Amino acid sequence: MSAHDRPRLEPLLLELGRNYRWGWHKPTRRLVDQIRTLAGTEPNAHPLVAIAALDHTAWSALVDDRATVAVIEDAHASLTAELATAPPRVTAYFSPEFGINESLPQYSGGLGILAGDHLKAASDENLPLLGMGLFYREGFFQQSVVNGRQTERYQQQDPVMLGATDTGIIVDAPLGSVTAQAKIWRIDVGRIPLYLLDTDLESNTAAVRSITDRLYSGDQEHRLRQELVLGIGGVRALEALGIAPTCFHLNEGHAGLLVLELIKRARRAGAENITAALEHIRPITLFTTHTPVPAGIDRFPRELFTRYVEPWATANDLDCDELLELGVLASDGPVKPFNMAAFCLSAAGRANGVSKLHGAVSREMFAAVPLGPTISSVTNGVHARTWVSDELQELFDTELGTSWSEGDAATWAKAPALAPALVRAAWQPGRHRLVDLVSSATGTTLDPDALTIGFARRFATYKRAGLLLTDRKRLAALLADPTRPMQFVFAGKAHPADNDGKALLAMVNEFAASAESSSRFVFVQNYDIDIARIIYGGCDVWLNNPIRPMEACGTSGEKAALNGGLNCSIRDGWWDEMTDGRNGWDIPTSELDGAERDAEEAASLYTLLESEIAPLFYEPSAGRASDAWIARVCDAWSTLGPQVVAARMVRDYDTRYYRP
Repeated sequence: MSAHDRPRLEPLLLELGRNYRWGWHKPTRRLVDQIRTLAGTEPNAHPLVAIAALDHTAWSALVDDRATVAVIEDAHASLTAELATAPPRVTAYFSPEFGINESLPQYSGGLGILAGDHLKAASDENLPLLGMGLFYREGFFQQSVVNGRQTERYQQQDPVMLGATDTGIIVDAPLGSVTAQAKIWRIDVGRIPLYLLDTDLESNTAAVRSITDRLYSGDQEHRLRQELVLGIGGVRALEALGIAPTCFHLNEGHAGLLVLELIKRARRAGAENITAALEHIRPITLFTTHTPVPAGIDRFPRELFTRYVEPWATANDLDCDELLELGVLASDGPVKPFNMAAFCLSAAGRANGVSKLHGAVSREMFAAVPLGPTISSVTNGVHARTWVSDELQELFDTELGTSWSEGDAATWAKAPALAPALVRAAWQPGRHRLVDLVSSATGTTLDPDALTIGFARRFATYKRAGLLLTDRKRLAALLADPTRPMQFVFAGKAHPADNDGKALLAMVNEFAASAESSSRFVFVQNYDIDIARIIYGGCDVWLNNPIRPMEACGTSGEKAALNGGLNCSIRDGWWDEMTDGRNGWDIPTSELDGAERDAEEAASLYTLLESEIAPLFYEPSAGRASDAWIARVCDAWSTLGPQVVAARMVRDYDTRYYRP
């Protein structure tokens, strides 16, 4: 090879870097890591940034390495072959956020991570799906914790250096008395195209340009403007792209205003009024609700909604008051705001929650929506090849068969026969990655052989990040135990406007800094996808203690389970339907309320840790984890593996909703 091969190889590398398949396709991901090292960039730099940073010496080393050249050629050939099989797009998946990769900061938490996993699994399953969202120029915030308190900072994002392609198409979206123009960017996620709308255009006013500035920032008016661009602008974008979906999937109510554009089209097709238009819309709309917590639902004051939507209604010969009535939920009180979830249910032909329990809670929560469909459920899953450590993937591929990531039950049924020594060997690198992360982030050195318990998620109050601190003396005794050492790793962000969540985060950090923690209780700041993967890959137990039934699904526990973490959880969300008494531990749910409930459930948690979890982990004559512990993990893999993967989830959506 010679430097003259660079003109041939560079376009191949750029194509690999622009398609986010590199995030879960092992050969490409290893190639990306190699290029980052050669370029001297940050470990998580986007591949396009790393490629741009390669100097002459690095390129020479790259093209002279025959093995690396072969990897580039093989990875590009396999991507080209995959893309050649992609079908026409007939399902449009609308979401306000997409968590594809840590280098693409267009997500905040579970909703976005779920959306990213949905696209990746749809690519693996070759479903005829596309994504539609917004491109946030500053993404979601970067977190710093100073003196125990969360602070936020934002960074400008360059869409081109994040792999986005300018489609050259601009669409309009009405915003009351003004009109926003939005550029359409395309990002490729394996076989799946993700289209993102961006209002940061010189043709827009400063106020309109700022609509797609940040994810979940600003007031209700800012949110409504974003949702109008996503909904109406998104449907218009598909038309401009020449795409005619037969199914519109609304991922939470934030995407619900696409219904307005569908109503307009139904009217133009001959529907006499809103009622008739809805009959046209229902067969092609699916609404997925993600929260049983009323505070998690968008509600807009009637005056605000009218100000932005009435000009659109008048222009289309529609009654704005009639539209407002579609968004009424009786439980919202005497002054009825426009409830986005109620509106989506009034318009959608099908609807689902994201676990069986959540489906039941949602049916009760929205029983008063007169036109709403029966709410069923599709339990969320997680994209296995994204979240499982490389070492465990290698173990599963070799010992079980590669179809484990597809949720094949027969493949997972082999897990109980895995040798404990093989499991320990596959775990060990992940343990050390977690130790290194904690050391660099906090200065604390964890014991790689100690029982390690993880808690990482959004610091919403109902998730109760502080439950473990209810009895600090009892917790301190657990942490100080010299014979059965136990250590906790916490991480997560509070919404910038959630002062109660920030107070919880401060309380957790205060305990971590105290002598009571015995340097065995730490908080890792700036939680993102990469940090999450490291924590999942290094923890023995995953702690989940929300107020039941406020956790719609809770997919962090599914990711931990695939990595060999045993769940210790309140029976809520996905865990309520998948626990069997052997694949983890249930924290008994109290019948009390408030502080009394928290005290009782915390006491039950301490008892589980003291009397069941630690003794099983530290059985006599065991290494880091006893053979009995590993047997329980393997049993959990056999029962949970087929159920918690996103491949199963998207197949459920396809057979039950998309195809019909």
